[in-house]
Amino acid sequence: MGRAFEFRKERKMKRWGHMARTFTKLGKEITIAVKQGGPDVTGNPRLRALMAEARSEQMPKENIERAIKKATESKQGDFKEVIYEGYGPFGIAYLVETATDNNTRTVANVRSYFNKCGGSLGTSGSVAFMFDHKCVFRIKETEGLDLDELELELIDYGAEEVFEETVVDKDDNESKEVVIYGDYTSYGTIQKFIEENGYELISGGFEQIPNVELKEVTDEQRSTLEKLIGLLEDDEDVTNVYTTMKPAEE
Repeated sequence: MGRAFEFRKERKMKRWGHMARTFTKLGKEITIAVKQGGPDVTGNPRLRALMAEARSEQMPKENIERAIKKATESKQGDFKEVIYEGYGPFGIAYLVETATDNNTRTVANVRSYFNKCGGSLGTSGSVAFMFDHKCVFRIKETEGLDLDELELELIDYGAEEVFEETVVDKDDNESKEVVIYGDYTSYGTIQKFIEENGYELISGGFEQIPNVELKEVTDEQRSTLEKLIGLLEDDEDVTNVYTTMKPAEE
């Protein structure tokens, strides 16, 4: 198994804490996708993937329609994706992805979180080189699916890793999903393969995978570092937080 598998397995890809935050995050991403590619899902693959994710998260139809409307009304705020980079305490690098309609507010908040925890907000490029930008898709596993054969097919479309993941829902029901990783430039070709071959798309998006050795920390240090992660993730403008901290042993 490769780096993406290990990263996902160890990090557990912590999901948003509750439904309202999930819907807020998806709403912003839908608005951005419509701004960039238009409201027609036929010609907007990113929007199609987000719509699939919204359905899997049981996002109400009116929330989706509101996000699309926001993108088509010029009087509404224009959400932009902005990445902030910095160092937490103990030399741990942080990459913070945001979707904001007020960059002044967002950067002030993010800087304050770093300062509170003994870290510092850095300049663009200060830690980004420690992460690889990847696209990631989740599809529903079908009976009789041969993962090795699927991976061989997907290599020609830019996929780098394909593996199975067990997902537990809020009712503790388990299901199997297939996770596909590739370079971020392969997003369109991988999604096209999934759709043309009739696989059920659960979600499609992007992740930042650490390409450096993750740093060991003590339990006391981890407590401080996780406090910073929590402050960042609680901010409504923040969509994802990535670090170079090695996860705790189970």
